[in-house]
Amino acid sequence: MNADAATKPGMMPIKNLAKNGPVGVLERPHQALNMQYPAQRYRPSPRPYRGLPDIDYPFHDRAATVTTCGRICFNRQKINLSQVFAGQTVGIKQTDDRIWLVSFMDYDLGYFDDETCRLEPLANPFGPKVLPMSSE
Repeated sequence: MNADAATKPGMMPIKNLAKNGPVGVLERPHQALNMQYPAQRYRPSPRPYRGLPDIDYPFHDRAATVTTCGRICFNRQKINLSQVFAGQTVGIKQTDDRIWLVSFMDYDLGYFDDETCRLEPLANPFGPKVLPMSSE
């Protein structure tokens, strides 16, 4: 695949982005910045980035690391989770006979049974919150 092909309409080709940096940072002043260039306003953080602490699951039965292809291995079986969690540790807790809960940090992701090993996701905790309409 050509690097120029990996662009969206109106976007700079990837090879130019690596060479020139983000478009507009040094080229165009912005009204919202009192006609200054974004690069003129940028200040690096004085706090060093130390990464995230290790995630622990003390109330779960097991912890598993998600593979690069988005799976967890459980009793020599593969359960598809998501590539979004690749490299992260998830907690696995038995909730019923043959039923297991998978959690990431404080969020329950879904349940699977150890026979089919298919994850049934729970409702998206980050999705839009729709309130019922008022009857008034």
